[in-house]
Amino acid sequence: MKRIVVGLSGGVDSSVAAYLLKEQGHDLIALFMVNWHERVGAITSSCTWEEDALIAKMVAKKLDIPFHIVDLSKDYKKRVVDYMFAEYQAGRTPNPDVLCNREIKFDTFMDEAMKFDADFVATGHYCRKSDIDVNGETIHQLLAGKDPNKDQSYFLCQLNQAQLSKAMFPIGELLKPEVREIARQQNLPTAERKDSQGICFVGKVDLPTFLQQQLEPKIGNVIEIAEKFMAPKKQVEISEENYKKLCFPYPYKPWNGEVIGEHQGAHFYTIGQRKGLNIGGYKEPLFVLGTDVNRNIIYVGEGKEHPGLFRQGLFISTENMHWIREDLNMKVGERRNFDIRIRYRQPLEKGSIHLKEEGAYFLFENEQRGITPGQFAAWYSGEELIGSGVIT
Repeated sequence: MKRIVVGLSGGVDSSVAAYLLKEQGHDLIALFMVNWHERVGAITSSCTWEEDALIAKMVAKKLDIPFHIVDLSKDYKKRVVDYMFAEYQAGRTPNPDVLCNREIKFDTFMDEAMKFDADFVATGHYCRKSDIDVNGETIHQLLAGKDPNKDQSYFLCQLNQAQLSKAMFPIGELLKPEVREIARQQNLPTAERKDSQGICFVGKVDLPTFLQQQLEPKIGNVIEIAEKFMAPKKQVEISEENYKKLCFPYPYKPWNGEVIGEHQGAHFYTIGQRKGLNIGGYKEPLFVLGTDVNRNIIYVGEGKEHPGLFRQGLFISTENMHWIREDLNMKVGERRNFDIRIRYRQPLEKGSIHLKEEGAYFLFENEQRGITPGQFAAWYSGEELIGSGVIT
């Protein structure tokens, strides 16, 4: 029997995780974390943390386990929300869910859990953990969840061996419908509750309104890059001389296109974005191809197949490379094949990592749509997540 702190969120996944551990005979403690109090930019006033906490407490009572609340909102603001604002200000698009897991759930929250003399901390993530022996050392593997539609390993791509050593993922072997059915069979209060959406622990928000807490609107030009004016794409040889051509965003300039409208601030937009442009008169929708926060310009193109949306590769600087499997770390000059994901729920794509002094160049077998600076690229070997990094 182990003493396990389970992070109860008020959702069905963490509720079933707690139930399964209880059935296994572990000594359980339920801990609910408050990470956000404000409602600025909220699309709905429902599903506030107070309601979540009430539901989580009901689950704990149903399972007959102690229930506690911890307020981590100061750390969350400093380590997740302020980071978000800074990244958008710089013209990048961050992933707050990845940061929340690295900085809060498996760091600050884990520290709080250990105050209860816990052996492990359990969450309702759809992923798995396995331990292997490598040269006499225990290595913790982070594996994809069995449900291909719900696999959340990507969101944990920044965890390290110390964090994984204390982590448990009780529902990683289950499919979402199975989790729902267990909750119904046990009459858990969360059985029919909808999954949370939006920013991790902030909820569903109108992003521009949320960002305007710190980032002021600033009118700038929308410039269309017409497909017919783009240079035809040629097959570029994959060589060190061409790495930057293949792996860095195209450097659009104002004279590359035509001004077709105005926007409220380049830092409110992200590559591949369709909504929020409010420019009509086109046969196909417009998509953001690039942003320039220094000139306060956004570049757009017509149609989801516009060549400006596609790239052969991406770059991650040395300081932004993170290896979950440190024993598999590459050496400078080495090239290795991996399956790569550049956003949650994207199918894994075949590619290779070419490691140089300045960082890693990722080259895909097929061009990728909407590679976005600030997002995380994660690389896998089979079901195992090996490492990740912030896209330049």
